[in-house]
This record gives sequence, C-alpha cells and structure tokens, in this order.
Amino acid sequence: MNTLEKIVSLCKRRGFVYPGSEIYGGLANSWDYGPYGTELKKNIKALWWQHFVQSRADIYGLDGSILLSPKVWKASGHIKRFLDPLKECLSCHKRFRTDFLDEKGIKKCPECGGKLSKEKMFNPMFKTFIGSQENKASTVYLRPETAQAIFINFKNIIDSFHPPLPFGIAQIGKSFRNEITAGNFIFRTLEFEQMEIEYFIEEKEWQKQFDYWQREMIEFAKSLGISEKKLTLREHSLKELSHYSKKTVDIEYMFPFGTKELYGLAYRTDYDLKNHSQKSGVDLRYQNPKTKENFYPHVIEPSFGLERTLLALLLDAYHKETAKEKKRVFLKFPPLVAPIKVAVFPLLANKIELIKEAKRIFADLSPHFPIAWDDNGNIGKRYRRQDEIGTPWCVTVDFDTLKDNTVTVRDRDTMKQERVKINNLLNLFKEKLENSKD
Repeated sequence: MNTLEKIVSLCKRRGFVYPGSEIYGGLANSWDYGPYGTELKKNIKALWWQHFVQSRADIYGLDGSILLSPKVWKASGHIKRFLDPLKECLSCHKRFRTDFLDEKGIKKCPECGGKLSKEKMFNPMFKTFIGSQENKASTVYLRPETAQAIFINFKNIIDSFHPPLPFGIAQIGKSFRNEITAGNFIFRTLEFEQMEIEYFIEEKEWQKQFDYWQREMIEFAKSLGISEKKLTLREHSLKELSHYSKKTVDIEYMFPFGTKELYGLAYRTDYDLKNHSQKSGVDLRYQNPKTKENFYPHVIEPSFGLERTLLALLLDAYHKETAKEKKRVFLKFPPLVAPIKVAVFPLLANKIELIKEAKRIFADLSPHFPIAWDDNGNIGKRYRRQDEIGTPWCVTVDFDTLKDNTVTVRDRDTMKQERVKINNLLNLFKEKLENSKD
C-alpha cells in the first residue's frame, strides 16, 4: 500500500474517517468523521479561531447561513461565471473535468477508453427549493463558498462595531460543490468546511497586505505541525484567475497524489462590495472617519480548507518504525492538535482496586482535556493502539500505585516511561501542553 492507502486504512480502523453511507454501498466523495476525526477537526478549528480571531482586535467572527437569497449568487457572478470545464464519454456517459484530463495527458475516457465529447461548461452549485413548489421562482442554492455571507453582512458589522480600516470578518462553515471529478480521499469532496477571512483594506495597501497574509497562512500551517518543506507557492495565471480576482496564490502541499492546493490567497479588489451595492441598492461603501470620504474597501481573502488541513496533518504525522523492539505505526501530532491528550489504563482489567484508582484518575483529568479509557488487551497492545490514534501520553495504574500513589507515564514519541505522583498529573500535562505551543 502507498502512504495514502495506509492513511485511509488507519482512519477507518481507528475511528477518524468512515466512508459515507457505507452500509448502502456508499455515496461517492462523501465521508463521515468518527470520534477521533471529529476531535481533530474541532482542534484545528479552535486553533484557527484562536490564531486569527480571538487573539486579534481587528477581526470579527460571523456564522452566515448556508442558504442565501439567489440574488446574492446572481450579483456575485456565480450563476453565470462560476463554471467548470467538462467532457463526457460518448460510450459510458461519465463526465470528467477537462483540466484533470489535460493534467494527466488523457485523451480518451479513463473508465472505458471511449471517445470524449467536446468541452462543455458546468456550474457546480447544488440547487434546491424553498416551499412546496419546485420551480424557478423557488430555486435556491447551497453555498459554494462562505465568502458571500461576509460581504452581505459587511454593513451590519460596520453599523454594530464601527471598526477602522483595515479590519476583517472571519467564519468557519460548510460549502457544497457538485464536483465532476472528486476523490483522493478527503481532498476533494461534495461538501467541505472552509475557514475564511475577508480582510478589508484601502486599495493602496493591497500588495503589502497580500504579502503579510501569505506569511500568516504559512505560519499557521507550521504551527499545526505541517511541514514547511512540503509547502510551495504557485501564482495563478491570467487564464486561471477567478472572475473576482486580480491576483491569487495557492499555498500548495506535496500530497502523495501530487502537489496540490492546500490554501488559497486572493486579492478580490472591490468586486464583491461594489456588485452587491449596485444590485441590492444598499450603500456598502465605507466612510473614512477623518476625511468623511465614502469608498468601497478592497479585499484580501485568506481561505483555508479544513479537510485538506486534516489530510496534510495526517500525512505529516504518520510515522512507521521497523526496528524489532520498536516496531509500530504512530501519528506524531503536536499535543495541541492530537484528538486525545492522555489515555488511562488499569494494568489488569480484572482487578477491582486497579480499575477504581484508574477511573478516579480519569474523572480528575477528563474535565480539562479529552481523555481515553482503555482496558482492552495487554499493555503493549494498548500502547500501540494509542500510538495509532496519536495520543501523546499514556498513564498506567499498577500494583505499585496502590502502595505509593505513583503511576507510569509513557511518552508517545520517545516511548520513555517515568513514575509520577498522581497528585502531580494534572499540572504535568497542563505544563506539557503549554510548552508544546513553542
């Protein structure tokens, strides 16, 4: 198995990611997140929010609706200009994105070898209906991006908080795209979560702000444990640029299936605010508090894909040791990212006194961070199981614990063990987590 196949297998086996609708044969390009995948996503989002919103005075949080007025998508240009090129097999009638075919030099259908049609354009927005009538008048769209909810709430933030330029609005939320060619595990899916900022600036500041946010995005990736050596920058050609963008740079990651976009940084000019203002009739200009000049701010957009971040983290965390005395697979997550911080074991699962003491420790630690309980199998197997989950530390309650109130604390990365007083455990792990921020 290649690295990606090993990651997919581990994720299924250990409860990170499951195939969507699996008991009914699955639904292509949909995935469900198990207990550890859910915790991992939660940690990434919390660290992103802390880094870009909570620790700054110039960025305001938002949670916009998934369903917006269809007028929003008309004004933004998504209905007419948000298009993917596709070709259809004239034999099996499967469809493929033209750019994916061109990238691999494929001229015939990759499924059956049949002849491909001429290129067509396809809008990947999902349609649905509001109300009991399914007609054009009741058509709405699942949002293909989170940005538009920010733009249509720009005036609300101005009226509520009166922020000086530059300032940003951030949100984390689901987006939906009817991808023609998806795949590579969770890299490209029908629904995905974006962590996105629209940063409003004066036009003259755009290049300076663009460069600043590019550095910030790379620093955030590194803070999560993503290897900087696997990151590259690629600027979009004029042909590639989205209809709203004057400059876009992809921060790409070296995935096993190729170097692909991890994050995107776009200079959207004043396109969105100006269009929404003209189409809605609501003045979305910003007034300079000193000069009283009214103008449309320009926008720098740092966009982060949650699932792609999770995949990059899994790939960088995956380690395999083959030495006989150390033979194991483990996920070397930074402790702040790891889904479980500490696992608690009684040495034997049939000794009441050991179980009672281990459960007391579990109860003491669990209000402070995610803890795992494991009494299944021998200690060696439990260590290996927690290694695959990426748990930084394991606590074992043994017979010496009953004599001197100490436990064995085992480190995931070094596999070293030390005896620690039970009363010192909470402070020890808090200190270790705090030190891991550096």
